[in-house]
Amino acid sequence: MDKKISIYSLSIIKNDSIGSSRSQASYLTSRVSRITSHLERHPRDFSSQRGLWKLLGKRKRILRYLFRKDLDLYNRVIKNLGIRGLKEI
Repeated sequence: MDKKISIYSLSIIKNDSIGSSRSQASYLTSRVSRITSHLERHPRDFSSQRGLWKLLGKRKRILRYLFRKDLDLYNRVIKNLGIRGLKEI
């Protein structure tokens, strides 16, 4: 539980609600980085690999939603999380 609280405290805006799309994107990014480091140590863990693909798809859908609704916020989220933007819209 403490990890989730610390992740949400690193959110883009301090008074951001946990269910907002920007906080969901930051939470999914932290989970992606954890699973990626796990897969570097265990390259044949195909169940975790599938979970990573599902998380990446979910994050992509959230980012696509942000792109359509608020382009300025999308650009700030991309910059703060240190991830590249969408290839296609």
